[in-house]
Amino acid sequence: MPIIICPGIHAPELTKSFIQGCLNQAIEKPIDILIFPEQGYLTLSTFHILHFLHNRLSNKLESPVIFICFSAGVIGGIGAATAWQLLGGHVQAFIAIDGWGVPLGGNFPIHRLSHDHYTHWTSAYLGMGENNFYADPAVDHLSMWSSPQSVQGQWTNPSVGFSPPKNYLSASEFLNFLLERYNKK
Repeated sequence: MPIIICPGIHAPELTKSFIQGCLNQAIEKPIDILIFPEQGYLTLSTFHILHFLHNRLSNKLESPVIFICFSAGVIGGIGAATAWQLLGGHVQAFIAIDGWGVPLGGNFPIHRLSHDHYTHWTSAYLGMGENNFYADPAVDHLSMWSSPQSVQGQWTNPSVGFSPPKNYLSASEFLNFLLERYNKK
């Protein structure tokens, strides 16, 4: 199961920290992590992310993929996920981490993680599926990406079949729970 990582506009070391602090957890099936390699404003580009996906996964179009996008990467990522699906790809889920102000919609499950309660609820009007998370107490924006294992918070909007093991957990625990559930499908 490929996981597509669309970082924001920040130092690449933060993405390495995110993967080490969150995605190195034991998951039953192997995962393939594909990090969109461009930096700066190209993280906003649906076209560039889609081109990256086509180069890496063109012969695996039907293989389920999960997008994990952060900040500005949410903008390019949601467009790429929608386009990938329109081209016949299978988007299993889209996870937006601190994509405040970004409208989210698609024919696939969408989850939001926010660095505080205000961002979480004001983003709800722009699209939010079930099973979301917000930091409590609030943390700074980059902490959501650089150290999700140390960000504590609340699981909100649980759906049937995705009952949280506990309502108060770390962002890393929340993400890994989602990934385990999707990896079993």
